[in-house]
Amino acid sequence: QVQLVESGGGLVQAGGSLRLSCAASKRTFSSYVMGWFRQAPGKEREWIATISSNGDTTNNADSVKGRFTISRDNAKNTVYLQMNSLKPEDTAAYYCAAAPKAWAGRGADDYNYWGQGTQVTVSS
Repeated sequence: QVQLVESGGGLVQAGGSLRLSCAASKRTFSSYVMGWFRQAPGKEREWIATISSNGDTTNNADSVKGRFTISRDNAKNTVYLQMNSLKPEDTAAYYCAAAPKAWAGRGADDYNYWGQGTQVTVSS
């Protein structure tokens, strides 16, 4: 079992920045691919970004490319999502996810463990 705890959400004005963190309980964190998803009210969960278990490979959704950056610190068992140039349409609950493999696709089914989510609200 892996427990994931997100933090760093909040209220920010359009154009601002936030950095989300996701702390994992597993000592073998470096063996897990990590992803970020978001879900706005009334919408399906949307994949945002993935980072490989060793941190060498990342991929972002087109909707956030050039604005959001995923990174990880395996020594701290933590994955981050740096969000810049935020827009009102980025408002959502943000979730981190983990799977015990080197890489994962964009589907929620590719991940085994999920955090409880952290709310990001961007005002116009």
